[in-house]
Amino acid sequence: MRALDNLPVVVIGAGPVGLAAAANLHERGIAFTVLEAGDYAGAAVRQWGHVRVFSPWRYNIDPAARRLLDDAGWVAPDLEALPTGAELAADYLQPLAELPQLKPHLRYGARVEAISRLGLDRLRTAGREHTPFLIRLADGDEVLARAVIDASGTWGTPNVLGASGLPARGEATVAAFLEHALPDVLDTDRDRFAGRHTLVVGAGHSAANTLLSLAELAAGEAGTQVTWAIRTASPARTYGGGDADALPARGALGSRLRAHVDAGRIRLLTGFSVHTLTPTDGRVEVLVRHADGGEESITVDRIVAATGFRPDHSIASELRLDLDPVMDATRALAPLIDPNEHSCGTVPPHGVDELSHPEVGYYAVGMKSYGRAPTFLMATGYEQIRSVVAALAGDWEAARDVQLDLPETGVCNSNPADSATGDSCCGPTPTGEPAARGLATGITGGLLSAPLNLVTLDAAPAGGQTGGCCGS
Repeated sequence: MRALDNLPVVVIGAGPVGLAAAANLHERGIAFTVLEAGDYAGAAVRQWGHVRVFSPWRYNIDPAARRLLDDAGWVAPDLEALPTGAELAADYLQPLAELPQLKPHLRYGARVEAISRLGLDRLRTAGREHTPFLIRLADGDEVLARAVIDASGTWGTPNVLGASGLPARGEATVAAFLEHALPDVLDTDRDRFAGRHTLVVGAGHSAANTLLSLAELAAGEAGTQVTWAIRTASPARTYGGGDADALPARGALGSRLRAHVDAGRIRLLTGFSVHTLTPTDGRVEVLVRHADGGEESITVDRIVAATGFRPDHSIASELRLDLDPVMDATRALAPLIDPNEHSCGTVPPHGVDELSHPEVGYYAVGMKSYGRAPTFLMATGYEQIRSVVAALAGDWEAARDVQLDLPETGVCNSNPADSATGDSCCGPTPTGEPAARGLATGITGGLLSAPLNLVTLDAAPAGGQTGGCCGS
């Protein structure tokens, strides 16, 4: 018997994809342990609980998880309804985590600090594939594993405000004035925005939903001002497909945002990049540079950085990863998800082969697998998990039979030329081209674009919807 045979597969993260991994591992009879940094299942999802996703329940439930829940007498929600993050956590993730098949194998408050091989650093090759993984936790505890499925997501590592991928000058000094994606503008965070001037930076659906919430707040709170800044010359991509969108909630989002901008309730700045941030008399002075080289300064009370997310691979720095230098995804997956070439509706199904690294037995899945690409969809993550777990069980035929049954979005296309006109990701399908196939699910992380897709997490005002590029 090999040294690995008696060890569990360790899953990092108890969100939708991590719990789907647990359900699939249980079905395959593979021992597992789930390590969750938070105090309960779906801890990150609960942080955007006020967000309503674009896609109905039927696309947000993993098939293996559904089978376990049904066997336990679970009462499923209306499969055509659009859940909020809070409903996703309370009505699906928590009941799943409480099942006796899963609950004993979940560890909460278990933040992973590093992953290596027992007794081997990254340089050592001999016997590597047959050496257990060593997972070190922040509290100093260590766990051994036969394989690692990293479903930790990207929610904790948002992108910076500055252009060029670097923080804006002074960004660290204005942290007290800065909000990351999806603040609960209309409820728990209301006092920070009411009667104040807020700058929202970003062109994704996270930005759109925050802007709609702020516009609603401004209608009832005197002195509330809203400015929206994007780097591109046109907001067309954010406005999306409108009536052409096969997901009505997503199409309505862009239409409502356009109406606020056209009416002057939201001031739009295009060709805008943040250069310098300076705290000034309890506010923030924002020096911006425009595409034509000109500069201007505006002073605001709050800044919402709806600029997306990126993966943190530092915990795996002692593993042999083969990451694409652009996407921060595996080299095999990167060209399939490159947002310069694809929208989420044109990303092909993919599984264990595209997710494999030179480090045999380590797989980053879910939003983290997509690196910096904002096109992740939750259903895609579920199929990733099914494929990876099948491979771990030795069923390579099933592992490589990767399929996705996704609805026609009616708006996604892969023509990169459309990016110049603003009609790419989730914009109108060019005349004469067939609609691409893609699924919308909800969050950021991109988690909302950028998160909910489930992971394009995108916050919505009361009664509104959310999502990211062809997602959520």
